[in-house]
Amino acid sequence: MLPIPADRPYTYKVGDQMALAPGDIVRVPLGPRQVFGVVWDSQDEDSGNKIAASKLRQVSEKPDCPPIRENMRRFVEWVANYTLSAPGMVLRMVLRTPAAYHPPQLQQGLRYSGLEPERITAARAKVLELVGEGFMWTKSGLSHAAGVSGSVIEGMIKQGSFEKVYFPPPPIVAKPDAEFGEPELSEKQLAAAAQLLAQIAKGGSSVSLLDGVTGSGKTEIYFEAMAEIFKQDRQVLILLPEIALTSGFLQRFEHRFGTRPAQWHSDITPKMREKIWRQVATGEVQVVVGARSALYLPFCQLGLIIVDEEHEAAFKQEDRVFYNARDMAVVRGSIAGTPVILSSATPSIESRVNADLGRYHYIRLEERYRQAALPDLRAVDMRENPPPRGKFLSPVLVEEVAAALARGEQSLLFLNRRGYAPLTLCRACGHRFECNDCSAWLVEHRFRRQLVCHHCGHSEQVRDACPNCGTLDHLVACGPGVERLGEELLELFGEKRIMVLSSDMAGGAKRLRLELDAIAKGEADIIVGTQLVAKGHNFPLMTCVGVVDADLGLSNGDPRAAERTFQLLSQVTGRAGRSGRESVGLIQTFQPGHPVIEAIVSGEREQFYEREIAARKSAGLPPFVRLAAMVISSTDRKKAEQYANGVRLACKPDARVLVLGPAEAPIAQVRGRYRFRLLFRTEKASDLHSYIREVVNSSPKIRGDIRCQVDIDPQSFL
Repeated sequence: MLPIPADRPYTYKVGDQMALAPGDIVRVPLGPRQVFGVVWDSQDEDSGNKIAASKLRQVSEKPDCPPIRENMRRFVEWVANYTLSAPGMVLRMVLRTPAAYHPPQLQQGLRYSGLEPERITAARAKVLELVGEGFMWTKSGLSHAAGVSGSVIEGMIKQGSFEKVYFPPPPIVAKPDAEFGEPELSEKQLAAAAQLLAQIAKGGSSVSLLDGVTGSGKTEIYFEAMAEIFKQDRQVLILLPEIALTSGFLQRFEHRFGTRPAQWHSDITPKMREKIWRQVATGEVQVVVGARSALYLPFCQLGLIIVDEEHEAAFKQEDRVFYNARDMAVVRGSIAGTPVILSSATPSIESRVNADLGRYHYIRLEERYRQAALPDLRAVDMRENPPPRGKFLSPVLVEEVAAALARGEQSLLFLNRRGYAPLTLCRACGHRFECNDCSAWLVEHRFRRQLVCHHCGHSEQVRDACPNCGTLDHLVACGPGVERLGEELLELFGEKRIMVLSSDMAGGAKRLRLELDAIAKGEADIIVGTQLVAKGHNFPLMTCVGVVDADLGLSNGDPRAAERTFQLLSQVTGRAGRSGRESVGLIQTFQPGHPVIEAIVSGEREQFYEREIAARKSAGLPPFVRLAAMVISSTDRKKAEQYANGVRLACKPDARVLVLGPAEAPIAQVRGRYRFRLLFRTEKASDLHSYIREVVNSSPKIRGDIRCQVDIDPQSFL
């Protein structure tokens, strides 16, 4: 099987001096180039007999590398079959690091030979005191430990006091110690941990939903399950939705287990990626915390999978292979016979329904750790308490921020809009700044003096004159972004330390981690941020949280809009009062009577889940039906529409399948490509995959730059 968009393995012949078995990684010729692939136990027993032996090309190399295990190969096939993707494209996510397939170079070290140098100086005496036990040292390590220069060590080598030895590089992280940190758990936490341990003791695969309010200590609970796996000398995979969440998590992990886990995400260097991949395959790395792509690492003794913040949309990949890492984690656990823990303060409707039906073991925590009170939540009716003209903060919210500052405590203002303003227009002619390649407005980033498209990345400098009518000084920013809120707060509390955070800030992930650490240490008074500050962080001094525009997520046609808004606002307000201080959460809204706002303010989350589950069921929406989307795109709008109509004609009538569309996508153009969507809906028991395969096979042949992407269980409807 090769990491290319092919629907079957390729056949090669093997040299007389090479023995291969399923799972072995090999290098083979493919056209004019050499690529790495995996020896596959093909389900089609006759596939190799259809090609004449004289036409077969020979396997070039079998590197010294652990094989891809059977459960991983079955997982690749399952993902490919479910997502209607080429198996080779799924395998490509496994074979990400070709440099890791060969053993790392041995490191050169020194060991005391027993021969003392001719002349013993004070510096040489220091060295001899350290090396008498016969341990191996690197040259730099020995000189540093002895407090001498490298020339001292070099002189002793020349006189024969040291012999050169070679050894493999050490693991990138030490093995965690399950007994290192004594956990301080409440009775309810201990009871929850006992339930997880009971699931592990049963053996085999299982799924547990750990549902606890923000601040209830869910992380410490699943740490106890991890400790049991470490005692068994097996591996653990922890999936997090955002890189920004890893900093605080790493500190808590180190406090409990005495070392940090290996990290796997887009911010690590290629060299570190190679080391992690190989040491996971050999078992030297026992625990990995990573983004969704970590699910495809070749663990050799995987004992537990944890998906933290399991409800997060960031677990859905919408490029090449469309998959939801949460759902695929459950599948991988099932195939590998491994327990899976899904953790969230606001579980997804899908996970909650599975728990209610008994498919998942359900563990609920309704209280914060050590009885810390949840924040006092209130809705601020913007019709009765509007902000001053040209401003966006209600006097009620400003007053609470001022009170928190007077007590020496922190405030967080949340707005899920990056930049300064989402729209810039000309007051003279009404011209709006739009992206040339996307159906989207350009967002002003005043700190950088740029107008940016958040879909394709296009940017241009902020102008002084309208490009349409040429009028000077008539361009106006409409609506608030986090930068604009920061500006408003600077006018109100100019002497205070105000920090503005968003995912596109200069400095990237490294700066973001430093900023979050500074907030946790109390080095900021007011924080303005997007959703990246809404979840997973523990800010001890945070006692006031304000949601600036709670209606933002309720105004689109996404069937998950209510659920996502409830989850996001619950996570945001949950940042307050985690250390036990009295706290308040204010939600600015023009719809205080909306069911989502009422559920958050009243704390009646069970009523929200019951109402939302009932609404999904009556409307015929997931998880009670199965959906699949098909997105057709082209740089030529007419061609995209014609092909989409051709696909619709290929859809044979079937009473079990409802086909909607084609219709122009809500975001009709992205990166210069015009987009049309079809939506397929069927009952859970129906074979939607076979129907879509037949549609794809019966559709017109793809020509030119037309693309047709299938998304099973879509999360986005834009």
